[in-house]
Amino acid sequence: MAELTSSVAGSLSPALSASQLATLAQLGKERTADLGEVLYEVGDRRYPFIAIRDGEVAIRDAVGNEIVRHGASGFLGELNLLSGQTVFVNAVVTEPLRYIAVERDTLRSLLYEDAALSDLVLAAFISRREALQAVQGIGLEIVGPHSSTATMQLLDFARSNRLPFSWRDPDHDSAAAALVTELDEASLPLVRLPGGAELHHPSAGQVSRALGIGLELGARDEVDLLVVGAGPAGLGAAVYGASEGLETLVVDETGLGGQAGASRRIENYLGFPAGITGTELTSRAVTQARKFNARFATPYRALSLEPGNGRHVVRLEEDHEIAARAVLLATGAQYRRLPVDGLDQYEGISVFYAAGPPEAQLCGAERVAVVGGGNSAAQAAVWLARGGALVTLLHRRADLRETMSDYLVRELKRYGVAVRDRSEIAALHGADGQLESVTLKGGERLRFSYVFLFLGAMPCTEWLGDTVERDENGFIQTGSGANGEKLLETSVPGILAAGDVRSGSTKRCATAVGEGAWAVQLVHAHLAAR
Repeated sequence: MAELTSSVAGSLSPALSASQLATLAQLGKERTADLGEVLYEVGDRRYPFIAIRDGEVAIRDAVGNEIVRHGASGFLGELNLLSGQTVFVNAVVTEPLRYIAVERDTLRSLLYEDAALSDLVLAAFISRREALQAVQGIGLEIVGPHSSTATMQLLDFARSNRLPFSWRDPDHDSAAAALVTELDEASLPLVRLPGGAELHHPSAGQVSRALGIGLELGARDEVDLLVVGAGPAGLGAAVYGASEGLETLVVDETGLGGQAGASRRIENYLGFPAGITGTELTSRAVTQARKFNARFATPYRALSLEPGNGRHVVRLEEDHEIAARAVLLATGAQYRRLPVDGLDQYEGISVFYAAGPPEAQLCGAERVAVVGGGNSAAQAAVWLARGGALVTLLHRRADLRETMSDYLVRELKRYGVAVRDRSEIAALHGADGQLESVTLKGGERLRFSYVFLFLGAMPCTEWLGDTVERDENGFIQTGSGANGEKLLETSVPGILAAGDVRSGSTKRCATAVGEGAWAVQLVHAHLAAR
């Protein structure tokens, strides 16, 4: 594995100021380490935040390949230091070290209070996670064929949670094929965890908890506010609910952030004139909610909702149930799939629903189609073009401005993204999951190696049945449409809906956050009335 380029490595190693080092020294412990000493290694979950006074530390993968080095005034760690995830790399002293060790809980408290330090540390942690996602051999190893639904579900889980991973398909990897012959089909996929442990045919929840992500729920939990869905609306409710004294639990089927969490850059979010990535917005929101003791449990799929007198019960997979005095439905929506034959043969290999660092690395200097006319499609197209891909945006309308913000239309032109109006894909062509070309409905055939689909979404409400009223498309009716007095109230008192899942909502990140915060005020009113 190659070391990161000097420009990338430099962006991952910002320097702490003298005053920031002094603050950390007051809260942590001064320590030393000798040449060759290992500060933490793959599989560790409890290493502290390390700020370097003097000396140097190399970050290496599990087999010893160097990724980057950090020197005086630098600091170690990435997102797993805040989330509790297993660490994916080794940290080895390469010059005698004098450093400050700050425990994780102490660091979290400091980040809430010190905005400048929080900005510096969070930005570095997020950049480092994205860099690790682009490096082969880091993180999870998933072994299983593309034809396996369980394998593809785990790959989707890893991507949605921004986990570094590598995938070995035994149909195309002789070493993986030899390994698979020793296992029965019921044991696949095989997941190798950082540190060497193996899981056979695990659920996403089992992998998550083996990595230290998320909360292990009991058979029954009782809370004031249960938020189902961890997109912008759910995170907004978590922050405001927990900060105002409600015992708040958030559950989500996949990961934190929803569709907004996968956005490459949100340019029109209030308070961030330079824009903010979905990853950073999600990380900040989760950190803020945890400050107020909100709890997060992922991935747990909601199976049913049973209204009750005083408490509503949400049943989850793996025989868990949550009894809540109020429930906020913020499940958002799931991606629409392209209605063409054989799509599943390409999904996860050359057809994707989000553009992250691993996908950008695949697409450098390749011909890429981004399908969709919304802001998410534009953000992905710009991100891929900036990474060197030759990008064409396909959309079905006559004028892109009908569905896309003007600033993004200008960004497409700025980064050389070709735009084709009135263009819809009718067929995919390729072999063994690798796309070669597409045919449009007009009959024209275009050469593309990768396709990214941003076709809007359908509400994640099937599990609700007829518990609450829904419109003809499955979105949850609220307010006057559900005979409720308030805009976010469903047809059942004490059950509210916010964000993209709500019928008639504005499908924008900032709107969803606002609705999530507003829902908490309605929860207080409901509880006070009871």
